[in-house]
Amino acid sequence: MATFDDVVRIAESLPDVTMKPAWGNRMWRVHGRGFVWERPLNRTDRAALGDSAPEGEIAAVRVDHELTKIALVESEPDRFFTIPHFDGYDAVLIRLDAIDVPQLRELIVDAWLDRAPTRLAEAYRGEHPAPGDQPA
Repeated sequence: MATFDDVVRIAESLPDVTMKPAWGNRMWRVHGRGFVWERPLNRTDRAALGDSAPEGEIAAVRVDHELTKIALVESEPDRFFTIPHFDGYDAVLIRLDAIDVPQLRELIVDAWLDRAPTRLAEAYRGEHPAPGDQPA
């Protein structure tokens, strides 16, 4: 189970990240581009979600494509969800009490890589190869 402290720790461990509030909540950015943020549900969100509205801490994270968001929500609806406000937007909401820290880290790093400038992302990938990218 992850917490918002994990979100903060992971986001702030990445290069060139700043935290700047947006819409009254903390948002972490790389070169001015948001990649993960606090996203508590408001009254409209709760009305749209009805009985399925979660009660715990919620984070929003950018994804590389709307199809990625759909795949996450459909494959793991206990962890990921969306709201009408996010329709057409490449981001997914995460129930932090339903996700483990390694999976949260992967999502945040992927979001950071998607939003970071190309050179910065390439440098990071060079220093932190994905398990499948390491030479045999």
